[in-house]
Amino acid sequence: MGDRLRVINDDGSTDPETDPKLSPSDAVRLYRLMLTERILDTRMLALQRQGRIGFYGPSVGQEATIVAPAMALEKDDWIFPQYREPGAAIARGMPLIELVNQFMGNAEDALKGRQMPCHYAYRKGNFMSISSVVGSQIPVAVGTAWAAKIRGDRIVTLVYFGDGGTSTADFHAGMNFAGAFHAPVVFLCNNNQWAISLPVARQTASESIAEKAVAYGFEGVRVDGNDALAVYRAARDAVRKARAGGGPTLVECVTYRLGPHSSSDDPSRYRDEREAEAWRKRDPLVVFQRYLAHVGAWTESSEADLEKEIGDAITEAVREAERNPRPRVEDLFTDVYAEMPPHLAEEFEDVARLRRP
Repeated sequence: MGDRLRVINDDGSTDPETDPKLSPSDAVRLYRLMLTERILDTRMLALQRQGRIGFYGPSVGQEATIVAPAMALEKDDWIFPQYREPGAAIARGMPLIELVNQFMGNAEDALKGRQMPCHYAYRKGNFMSISSVVGSQIPVAVGTAWAAKIRGDRIVTLVYFGDGGTSTADFHAGMNFAGAFHAPVVFLCNNNQWAISLPVARQTASESIAEKAVAYGFEGVRVDGNDALAVYRAARDAVRKARAGGGPTLVECVTYRLGPHSSSDDPSRYRDEREAEAWRKRDPLVVFQRYLAHVGAWTESSEADLEKEIGDAITEAVREAERNPRPRVEDLFTDVYAEMPPHLAEEFEDVARLRRP
């Protein structure tokens, strides 16, 4: 289990034994989604520095581990994200404008500004709301998968978490329940080497995170997380197995967070940047570019055109989102109860009275 599944060779060719053989259109879509996430990260981090959004969690270097698993799902499947999966939300159909509205917490934000900044959700795409509590999404994903199994629904749940999440009680409870009850869930660990400032070597004495699955009675797979085809292959196989009644799989994607943990973090204070430079040589976008070039689906001019198209779409989404007003104060009291209880109605009246001219 120590070996990492890899598909794309250094020259862009693929291993025929492991190649998932994506169609040309799906391969281009996969790259487009990864590039969208990369450009979105750059733009949103700049907006945060300008005070136009409150907080942002970038995912530079992890695009393959985020987008590829989402593409392996079917329409009715569910995603339970951690902090940094905007590419997965977009893969599930979330329009850029809805995402940016939620980043800004304006009146058109589906959550009406009540969620923490950069904690987005997309109900139409079965993309669950992000939680700040590390690992808390894991048992919820397992419970959803177990409920689907009881009901006879053929859905699979996919839950993302980081290496730091494997140190939580929720990880162990979720893994144990999933193994014992054969729940149709895929555990996707983004092992990006750092849980904010704590290195993965301080998280576990195990040789890998994937091998932890053995203790719970199911398969663990270790993947080159910077090889999008390898990630897709592992996720697709795990999803198919879960849907067929084969139970859960833990997929460990070995990758690296090239940027900060969040807009509030300075990684230069706790890690040697030479380490990041070494990982940049295996940038997942560059690796996939080599593959696309090998199959004749990428050129520098097509890259420039795609960057401009994505950049223009983000610019328009930001422009539209900034035209939207802030949420109404009254929205603090809505969407919680079908009928407002007396104590909340009293508070609502107090606020209304204070706001009267």
